[in-house]
Amino acid sequence: MNLDNRFTSYHLDILKEIGNIGAGNAATALSKLLQRKIDMKVPSVRVVDFDEVMDIVGGADRMIVSVFLRVEGDAPGNMFFIMSPTQASRFVRYMTGDEAFDFNTPPYSELAISSVQELGNILSGSYLSSMSDFTNLDLYPSVPSIAIDMVGAILSYGLLELSQVNDYAIVIDTTFVDDVAQGEEMKGHFFLLPDPPSFETIFTSLGVPTDET
Repeated sequence: MNLDNRFTSYHLDILKEIGNIGAGNAATALSKLLQRKIDMKVPSVRVVDFDEVMDIVGGADRMIVSVFLRVEGDAPGNMFFIMSPTQASRFVRYMTGDEAFDFNTPPYSELAISSVQELGNILSGSYLSSMSDFTNLDLYPSVPSIAIDMVGAILSYGLLELSQVNDYAIVIDTTFVDDVAQGEEMKGHFFLLPDPPSFETIFTSLGVPTDET
């Protein structure tokens, strides 16, 4: 399957619109949770091959905070939301009020871990709900798990098995904007790694013929 030929700019525009709607829903939920005005925007949506995934987040040796979950339903796959320790620490400080918290200095409190899990719940639920609305597919997330480790160690779980039979991932760049903190931004990357049959399912739902050569 050659995505370069079959996944046109039109379909990328649809995916970006899905991301924008999901980000808007997530912003509303985060604003209520944090009791402060949070905006979210999606600067880009890309389809990339597996070789690019680790480079996007800074290379295999870079430390990250990752929320991993399994997508179940009509188009199953793996999903990661990835932030730098600095960005993730800022979110936890917003969430908990603990101004001294830092993912760069373990150990981490249960409250901090549950805060990031809740962020994963909100983002994954918002994006998958948006994608379900556009594609009419039944999609829902598993309970998220948190990892603080090097990029290579974390992503290998979602990549190694799939890379044997599939070559691509959908990347949604995500930016949080905190209006209270004078527009301070927090950035992360949202990776959707559909199981091989799921790419065909998603393409069909978006109107891409699966028998195209």
